[in-house]
Amino acid sequence: MERTIPTRCTMSAALVLLCAATPVGAQESGWDWMIEPYAWAASIGTDMRTIDPPTEADNETSFSDIVKKLDGVFMGRIEGRNDNFGVFADFIYLGLAQEKQKRFLSTRTDLDARLLDAAFSVRLGGQREAGLDVFAGVRYIDLDLTTRFVPDNPSFQTRTIDLGKSYVDLLLGARYAWQPSERWGLALRGDGSLGDTKGTWSTSLMASYRTAHGSWLFGYRYLDGQFGNSNLDVDLNLSGPLLGYGFRF
Repeated sequence: MERTIPTRCTMSAALVLLCAATPVGAQESGWDWMIEPYAWAASIGTDMRTIDPPTEADNETSFSDIVKKLDGVFMGRIEGRNDNFGVFADFIYLGLAQEKQKRFLSTRTDLDARLLDAAFSVRLGGQREAGLDVFAGVRYIDLDLTTRFVPDNPSFQTRTIDLGKSYVDLLLGARYAWQPSERWGLALRGDGSLGDTKGTWSTSLMASYRTAHGSWLFGYRYLDGQFGNSNLDVDLNLSGPLLGYGFRF
């Protein structure tokens, strides 16, 4: 499998970027921080196409199927902000194995995906808890995807296609937040990235409910990305409801 950038080095570089982007005085009063572990009940869809020889394969998995086949999952986010600036890092790890019977053959797909967003944001207008933010940073994706095609007829040869590669993109986006009441908040976010990938984009609509020590957060997120190498194109998308709790300090 092809690896363009070592996983540990790239993740370390992204964390250094997050720390470096924090303005002087981040340890002083005036900054709020939130650590948010969360669960994303995402349905996953993949489309793969090889160029030589030509092969097409698609695979869609709903969340009800994923919970039976997950090898591992971890999702978490940390964000800090004051009245004018902010920084955040968002990490997702997803491991999935699935077998599927099709006409004339069966397939086995193994997916390991790690996604890290790290960015610096600027508030263009509004108050600390409401207004328009624009952000820029990096999106790092480490993807291991293997699909094995096993024909029902043993006279035909089994075939395997692999994609093992790391990608680093420039991430740009915006988020608009508003507060209908003292405890309730809403946030609409959209972003896109381009660089080593052929392009990724995501959008989300989140609601929050403030408690004494943090906030409940829930909503919906969609993420789509196009990846590949010289002989393989892969379109990967995730969509579904999201639930988490943000601890504020």
